[in-house]
Amino acid sequence: MPNNHQKWWVLLSIGIGTFMTALDTSVVNTVLPVIKESFNTGVATVEWVVTIYLLGLSALLLSFGRLGDLRGHKVIYIVGFGVFVVSSLLCGLATDINYLIICRGLQAVGAAMLAANSPAILTKNFPSEQRGQALGLQATMTYLGLTIGPSFGGWLASVSGWRAVFFINLPVGLLAIWLSLRSIPGDSIHKHSESFDWPGAFTFIFGLCALLLGLNQGHNWGWTSLPILALLGGAFLILGFFIWLEHRAVNPMLDLGLFRKGQFSLTASSAILNYIGVYSVIFLMPFFLIQGRMLTTAEAGLILTAQPIVMAIIAPLSGTLSDRIGTRIPAVIGMVILSIGLFLLSRLGADSPNWQIVLSLGIMGLGTGIFISPNNSALMGSAPHNRQGIAAGILATARNFGMVFGVGISGAIFTTIVARGEASGAVGEAAIGIFFNAIQASLLVAAGVAIIGAFTSAVRGASMD
Repeated sequence: MPNNHQKWWVLLSIGIGTFMTALDTSVVNTVLPVIKESFNTGVATVEWVVTIYLLGLSALLLSFGRLGDLRGHKVIYIVGFGVFVVSSLLCGLATDINYLIICRGLQAVGAAMLAANSPAILTKNFPSEQRGQALGLQATMTYLGLTIGPSFGGWLASVSGWRAVFFINLPVGLLAIWLSLRSIPGDSIHKHSESFDWPGAFTFIFGLCALLLGLNQGHNWGWTSLPILALLGGAFLILGFFIWLEHRAVNPMLDLGLFRKGQFSLTASSAILNYIGVYSVIFLMPFFLIQGRMLTTAEAGLILTAQPIVMAIIAPLSGTLSDRIGTRIPAVIGMVILSIGLFLLSRLGADSPNWQIVLSLGIMGLGTGIFISPNNSALMGSAPHNRQGIAAGILATARNFGMVFGVGISGAIFTTIVARGEASGAVGEAAIGIFFNAIQASLLVAAGVAIIGAFTSAVRGASMD
């Protein structure tokens, strides 16, 4: 364990990496229309700039978490920074859309190396009584990156072009690499005899990519279309084979024994359920504000910042509190408040005042901020010391699962209701009413998911507190 002074430098190094990757994600989403015009390509093609990043990041998290356990979290983390910086340079130099998509896939490799090892580094370098505070401050950096990204990306692209949003990663990344080399202690690797599970890694990558691609594109291609059914069916077969492999592997990539602990599996489930609720809102509210309420992009962006701002303020406070009173009570309270915020959002309509929208988003941000740090601390604290990388990979994978499921579920409900309205010939006021009903129904389902998350948080037991 590092001294009291050094651990805060470790947190700063991890925080810069967390902020940079979160900022990059939200910035790139913002400038997609500009990239589309620059390369004179279609929406379906330019969406792969985001989709390939999501698939690569999600599929590689467990592998790089396990590799961190075997070869050292610091080494994998710093190499990940190097990959991220180089790929950012290549993205900025892209000469066509296909080259940019390939470079974004490489960028996802670096991001996965960072995300899969940063919680493990914090957990190892902070005592258990400060683990919640450290993970809460890391969560704050995530929310700050997501909050600043849209406005910063829009401004930077307008001043210097879309390539600048990738070039900005170079000085930030190099600073973070220098800090990480100086401040993060080296790992003590005790089990050199353990080998990396290559069959398990490749099986998991292919299975998860098929699953996430099917969920991600379901509302575009049609949930009953042959490609989606083939992707989802193939995913379940491959992932089932992956579990069979891991049961028999001497040194499995995914230690299934972790999930035999009810506390660990329920905590991971709670994380997924939380992110389903959060990303349902992230997906639906721009439609509600821009298409439904006829607000400008700038006005909608300002309103939407209410949620991450509250999260950023509350997360470290909740993490510090959980270090004193335990993780279960804050996690339950957070999920309950999140469900209330989602319910209030589901009651909004065409005539709801903007302050009511901001208040509902703020309540939702309050619930998520209260929940996220204690739940992350509980999950990381439940894993053995030599499985911290796997636990961190599971935590990051849960976030991506929740994101994809949230967008997939809310998107399916929303598009189904709207499509039925269009099929019935609804026009004018009737069509507008159906549009708002579709968003309300989607958010109400998300509120129900959050209630289930409150239940899983409550029954997971207090042994990790």
